[in-house]
Amino acid sequence: MPYNYDADTRSIYIHWPFCPYKCNFCPFVALASHDQFMQRYHNALIKEIKDFGARYQAKLPLDTIYMGGGTPSTYPDDLLLDTFCILNDVFVFGPSAEVTIEVNPGTVRPEQLKLWKSLGINRLSIGVQSLKDQSLKKLNRHQSAQDVYNVLDQAKDHFDNLSVDFILGLPEVSAQEWQDLIRAAVTWPIAHISIYFLMVHEDTPLYFGIKKKQITLPCDDEIVDLYYWTIEYLAQHGFEQYEISNFARASYQSRHNSVYWDRKPYKGFGLGACEFDGTTRLQNQKNLNKYLEGIERGEDITVFSESLSAEQVYLEKVMLGLRRSQGVCYEDLMAHLSEQKQSSVKEKIVALQESKFIAENNGRLILTPKGLAVENDIVVKLSL
Repeated sequence: MPYNYDADTRSIYIHWPFCPYKCNFCPFVALASHDQFMQRYHNALIKEIKDFGARYQAKLPLDTIYMGGGTPSTYPDDLLLDTFCILNDVFVFGPSAEVTIEVNPGTVRPEQLKLWKSLGINRLSIGVQSLKDQSLKKLNRHQSAQDVYNVLDQAKDHFDNLSVDFILGLPEVSAQEWQDLIRAAVTWPIAHISIYFLMVHEDTPLYFGIKKKQITLPCDDEIVDLYYWTIEYLAQHGFEQYEISNFARASYQSRHNSVYWDRKPYKGFGLGACEFDGTTRLQNQKNLNKYLEGIERGEDITVFSESLSAEQVYLEKVMLGLRRSQGVCYEDLMAHLSEQKQSSVKEKIVALQESKFIAENNGRLILTPKGLAVENDIVVKLSL
């Protein structure tokens, strides 16, 4: 099932898979020591974007562009300039569009910041993760606390929309060190913070290190307590939680991520890139050689596509809606479900309300503070 080109596509994702190194916890389509493929990959990416644009008689207006990876801050300047020339040929995006690029500390040059600004990039997502050098080094993340402060100091003169990512639950990071990190972060020139629980993915070096008992993770109760403390501390300092992992100053919520959470259409370009046209989810080839050869031959490089059933749409609405502070609309949730399934869901919701995991406000179901830390369990309980 191909992407529906009649969908109201106003957001795109561009994947740059190259990294100077690969972190031991990384499950993403990211390639270290593959820089020799950058030019060829760039050419394929440009062709993919052009082929998409050729489907339309006029330029598509965009609200958001997101460049993720990998490490997009390693995108060579001349190639990135070429990419944005093509984007301007295919799409229309003005100053009101949110254009984000992910960067890793230690990979950004001052002259890059000026170039990015001139291209229309107006939001930086900086992968800080931690300020404890020793912990990051053991996870094969080659950056230092000084790298973080350097990029923040340089970027603040060019961008007023800076976001940082942190990982909660890293090995050898004490509760005190985490709290010191959050206390420091609220003084930085940033408008947005994303906080993710450390996920241990199979077949990663982190997974094998834990299995061999070479790495010990903090206990779950400590992580949950720190999460609650973080929510409260950030709120006291102007960062309101609007999604389980995301906190922002007023008017600085991520517009691109909201596209995902609202289940709006977006088009993905690049190796392993995902996309959604409103009814079907698709993913590009994740093998670099197969992706490159497929694009060069003009072949379909989709390796996964799935048109969602009513049950899958329901589950997505639960999963994505409950992650947000605004919750999920009760009526929207029940739409297209049979009476029998509606009755079953109602019973589950009542039980979760009685257990103080979920509350209802103006027709919307919202996770309580108690429910925030066990959101995955609640989604499972509400499954059909």
